Order: sequence, then structure tokens, then C-alpha cells
Amino acid sequence: MQQGTTTFNRSSTLTHTEYYFQEISMDSIRPSPAPNRSRISKTFRKVISLKTYNKNYSNHGFCLPISQEKFRENAEEAMEESKNRAFLAKIFANVSAIKAAYAELQMAQFPYNNDAVQSADQAVVDELKSLSELKRRFLKKQIDSSPPHVTLMLAEIQEQQSLMKTYEITMKKMQSEIENKERKISAIKEQLKEINQNNRAMEKKMNASGSFSIFDSVKFSDVNPRDFVLVLHYALRSVRNFVKFLIREMESANWDIEAAANAIHPEIVFRNRHHRAFSFESFVCREIFAGFNNPTFCVRENDQFLPGEKYQRRVFFFEQFKKMRSVNVINFLKQNPNSLFAKFLKSKYLQFVHPKMEFSFAGNLNQRKMVNAGEYPETEFFKVFAEMSRRVWLLHCLAFSFEHEVGVFQVKQNSKFSEVYMESVADDVFAAAAAAGDFRVAFTVVPGFKFNHTVVQSQVYLFPGKSTAKS
Repeated sequence: MQQGTTTFNRSSTLTHTEYYFQEISMDSIRPSPAPNRSRISKTFRKVISLKTYNKNYSNHGFCLPISQEKFRENAEEAMEESKNRAFLAKIFANVSAIKAAYAELQMAQFPYNNDAVQSADQAVVDELKSLSELKRRFLKKQIDSSPPHVTLMLAEIQEQQSLMKTYEITMKKMQSEIENKERKISAIKEQLKEINQNNRAMEKKMNASGSFSIFDSVKFSDVNPRDFVLVLHYALRSVRNFVKFLIREMESANWDIEAAANAIHPEIVFRNRHHRAFSFESFVCREIFAGFNNPTFCVRENDQFLPGEKYQRRVFFFEQFKKMRSVNVINFLKQNPNSLFAKFLKSKYLQFVHPKMEFSFAGNLNQRKMVNAGEYPETEFFKVFAEMSRRVWLLHCLAFSFEHEVGVFQVKQNSKFSEVYMESVADDVFAAAAAAGDFRVAFTVVPGFKFNHTVVQSQVYLFPGKSTAKS
């Protein structure tokens, strides 16, 4: 039995309830066809005609005789109609009461409450008995309701009360589900908070002074692409950490993030608003890896420090790698202000951090002045930037420790996707491009690397077909 759109799933065996559901065939209590409206209209017209006739008689002093038998038949038909309506109303009220009782029974089972289940089960049985009694009276044509209009009104009230009870039970059930989901969300948030704390603790350990066990196994005589990929991932973690910090600083300075992302890569439509971070990551990687192919990293002052012979140069860079792999970056800069890395960091900072950007973040240009003067501020922004630069410098030193040259490459916009040279940074974008049957590069996020016969894939942001970005 259904009324409205609320559905309740039965989850346990109820002996009494099943017995009475089997006892009563709903087909047998299906309401008889609605009374013929034309008969009701006919009865009312006759009554109105009679009133008009009596009025005319009092005004004009004459009347036409009416059959008393006909008048009695009309009255009996009207009474029969009222009884039928009252009886149908009682059936619908009883059905609504069964539904409400059954809903209460289901509610009592989750969580299970034995007393509530027994009480609700008995309520269902009682309502089924009442329905069975209505069936018996209908079959024996004992549907008298006196007075019918009072019975009709009481049945309608009972039906509304049952509906209200059903809705209240449904609301309680939904409220319980909402509370359960809120508890799950809170638990997941706590787990996420704990994971983030563990990640930060691990990051601090990775950045702390002392040996870094993963890189301790890297040996000059056995440098290989696997070591390079390991250090690359180590560097990219720091790049993404800096990008997050940079976006937070922009938001704090009330920058228009969407406009800033669009300024880096115009006319790119991101499938997800969080994908805008890839645009900033692309910009940071482009700047920090600029000059990577050059042994001096395009810092001219470094030429005088580099050995001329190729093997000695390889040894020199590997020694730089070992020296820098486990240091605290700020302490190292203070102790070695004229080192190759210090010159590299100074060059990258002045090139990357525009004066207007620094002023909007800090309200002054003090950091820029200090870096330009060979000093190193201990602000959070500079520490994060310096750590990112240290890891990229490590990767550069390891790359030039190889016997074969290591090259860095970018993928041009609107190029076709190649699994040999590229990988997608976003799985959902990759799936959309695959569905469209055409893979195109919107922009390069992380450059690729190649040396000898080995290729380290670039990381790109894709779009399907030619409808999302312009070349």
C-alpha cells in the first residue's frame, strides 16, 4: 500500500502482521466506483425545485402537488450517498493508520528497541483487524454510519493525523541519517587533520639538518635515472608547497585569483576551480627551471667556479649534491653567503618575485633589499622559496653528475598528447579528453627531462578537442 511518495522497507519478519496481510485481500476492499455525480446533481436539483415551488406558492397562493413517494426516494438516495462517502473515508483513514503504524515499526528496528517493536507490531495488527472488520461489514452490506456527516468528518481527521504521524516519523528518520553523516564527516575531518599533521611532521624531518637516508644511497659511480626521478619528486613536493603558500598570500592580499591565473595562461577554461593552481604551478616551474640545461644555471658569476674538464665537472657537481642534500637552507646561506647556491638563489628570487608582488604581500620591499645586499630574511615566504630553490639546485647538481647531458623540455600549447613524453596532471580532464577522442595540451605544468635513451615525462594540463583553448 502506498500513499504519497514515502516508502518504508521491511527488514524483519513479523508473524502477526504477515498473518493479517494474508487474511485481507486488498482487492476485496478496493473502494467501489465513485457514486454517479449525475444522481447527486439530480437530487439537489429536485430539492431546489421543491424550495422554489414552496416559495412561489406562498407568494402567489397556488402550488402543484408532488408525489410523497418520489420525495422519499430522493431522500433515501441522498442518505445512501452520504453513507457510502463516510464508509470510504473510514477505509482510507484505516489504510493511512496502517501505514503510520508500519512506519513506526520500521523506525523501532533501527536501532532495535524490543518494546517499541512489540508495541508497533500490535498497532499494525489492530489496524489490520479494523480493516478486516470494514471488509466484513462491506460484504454483509452493513455500512450504516450515523450520522454520516459526523462519521465522514471524524474519518478525515483520523486520516490527516495518520499522515502527520507518518511525516513526523520520516522526518525523524531523515534527521537521524543527517546526524550520522555529520558524525562521519567530523570523523573524516579529524582523520584528515591528523594526516596533515603527520605530513607536516614528515616534511620538517625531510627539511631538517642531518643525513637524509633516501639520498645517502646515491653514489657517484652509480648515478642512474631512478635517482634522478627520486630527487625530481622531492623537488616537486617543495614546488607545490610554495604554490599553495603563494596562493594563500594572494588571497590574503585580496588578489583576483581567477584573473591572475588567466594572465599566466589566457583563454584556458578549467574544468574545476581548484585546477587554477596548475596555472600557478606552471608559472613557478617555468621560472625556477629556466636555464636548467646550462651548467651555470644561467648565473654568469658561476663560470669561474666550474672546472673545465668534463669528468672533474661531474665530480664537482656531485660533491655539491652531497653537500646540499641535508642542510638547513637558511643556516647554509648565512654560513656560505658567496656560495654557488647563494648566487643562484639571489638571481632566482630577484627574477621571480616582482617588486609589486612583494609590496602587496608585505607592504614594503625590505626582503628584496636584503636579498639584493646578500642578506637572507627569515620570513616564512622567503624560507619556503629558499627550500624550493635548494631542492631544484640539488636536482640540477645531480643532473650534471651524469655522464650524458640532461635536457629539459616544455610542450607547446595545442600539441597532441603523447604518452611517451607527457602525462596528465588531472585524471578527470584526461577522462574528458579521452571521451572527446582528441587529446590537446593546454599548457605544460612541469617540464620533462631527457638524457641518453631515457625520458622523464612532462606533466601537462589537457583539454578535449579544440573548443576549450586557443592556440
